[in-house]
Amino acid sequence: MANFMQDSVVKYACSCGILNPISKLFFCRHCPKLRCGFCVCHEVDSNFCSNCLENIPSSEARNKKNCCANCFNCPCCHHTLSARATTVVVQKKPEEGAKDGDGAAGADAKPDPSKVITKKMYYLSCLACRWTSRDVGIPDQSVATGSWPDNECAYQTRFNALAEYYQAVVQQDKQERQEYLRRKTPKTHKFPSLTDRTGLTVSIIRRQMGWSDKNTQKAKPVNIAPAQNTEDVGQLPESIFTQKINLRNITTVKQRHNQPCEQPFTINKLYPQRRGLWIKRSLRCRECEHNVIKPEYHPTSVKYRIQLFASYHVPDVLLVKCDQPLKAGEPNAVILKLSNPTLHDMEINIVELPTEEDELKLIEEFKRACTLKDTSLTAATAMDSLKSLTGSPSLTGTASLTNTSLVRQTSILEEPRVVKLKVNSKLQPPEASFILNLRDDSREFDDEPQTTTKSEPEFIVSRKSNKVYLSLKFIPDADLKTGDDVYVGFNMLYTYVNTVTNTPEKKEPTTHVLNCRIYVQVGSIEA
Repeated sequence: MANFMQDSVVKYACSCGILNPISKLFFCRHCPKLRCGFCVCHEVDSNFCSNCLENIPSSEARNKKNCCANCFNCPCCHHTLSARATTVVVQKKPEEGAKDGDGAAGADAKPDPSKVITKKMYYLSCLACRWTSRDVGIPDQSVATGSWPDNECAYQTRFNALAEYYQAVVQQDKQERQEYLRRKTPKTHKFPSLTDRTGLTVSIIRRQMGWSDKNTQKAKPVNIAPAQNTEDVGQLPESIFTQKINLRNITTVKQRHNQPCEQPFTINKLYPQRRGLWIKRSLRCRECEHNVIKPEYHPTSVKYRIQLFASYHVPDVLLVKCDQPLKAGEPNAVILKLSNPTLHDMEINIVELPTEEDELKLIEEFKRACTLKDTSLTAATAMDSLKSLTGSPSLTGTASLTNTSLVRQTSILEEPRVVKLKVNSKLQPPEASFILNLRDDSREFDDEPQTTTKSEPEFIVSRKSNKVYLSLKFIPDADLKTGDDVYVGFNMLYTYVNTVTNTPEKKEPTTHVLNCRIYVQVGSIEA
């Protein structure tokens, strides 16, 4: 059961073996498999300011150091600063020249103190702590945005020199690595190409292969003066031992960390900081490279173009209660609530989890099937191992073993692993399968629950709309002590109707039998 601000007691095993609640998992309809945050690629779609909601291109955001040019944060309480307007009385400037006189007469004219004008000026103010830009001596500006000065760092020149030096070092290392790969790569043709006269074709091919052109100059790091340590450290002022310290005028650690260049000691040296940019990111499956999450481009929109959350495609399992208090070695039963989030009926079958040895064998066969280097492994064995491990039957037949689902497995960084959570109870799985009805929003308003019929299995307690309450029997291990948590695990086989087809030939929805491993913390042993 998932509660707000609490850890979920029902967790699903991802295809890589990491346990997560269903709210943190994604579902790829092209594989089809469960994906966690480590099984997807995170891509930045857009940069925007959360205050002014302005979309900023990635190149401009990089130049501005991922900060907004118009919005500032308060250096004291870190709230957003707002521009306040005020009027200032200013003497009117003398005219450049008299209308009837010459230029010399206009130059000799003096300002008349009686002629004054009012001018609107702006300053930054915090509505939370009443901090203003006048507290640190920042002059008022005639424009509300775009003209506020930045606090210059005393070590900015040194930082720029170090950045240029290490960029040149990285570029030189990259060129040397490419040159080494070029020498080690065997030549495919014994004779030179006839299109090598102009050099254009060779240059394009080298760029496509990731190699640098021959006529490009090698990057050489610029020599910079190394940093030197010194033993001459400034002494503390004498006033620090004689005068009392007012803690209200001293900055906190958080305020100093927000300004790492200066790290001011007193509040009167705190300058407003530019507001950091936010991002909208999309998630892409590492196996098939299809988008799992794709948000809208506009910052004010909270909708998604593509939202393949696991809670929309996988049956949701919730813990209701246990029939009796948990005691070691005594049989008990737990009531679970299963919900169908899809628009198609599901056939659910609950079986036991595979042993650790079987799981290791399946992982090894899965890795060998992905590399396609073991000639003794047949296509049927690879398909069965992949289907048993991840519950994905999208690979059917010998010819499909060379499709993108297996060829692109080499790009997955998270390799399958054994689930670390150990089950300390013996489950008695139900003998028959049952049907989980499709989601119908109109049935949610029915007051009368659907009772079980004679044709349904005995382990089903009740039904209502797309929800089923079932009772699973289990026996906790006899060696458990008082206070130990009891975990129940099972494999849930369910039918999934996939409306997305990987090939243009198949236009009709296909039905798959998928598998997901579920671990439930039913409670702790009582005395």
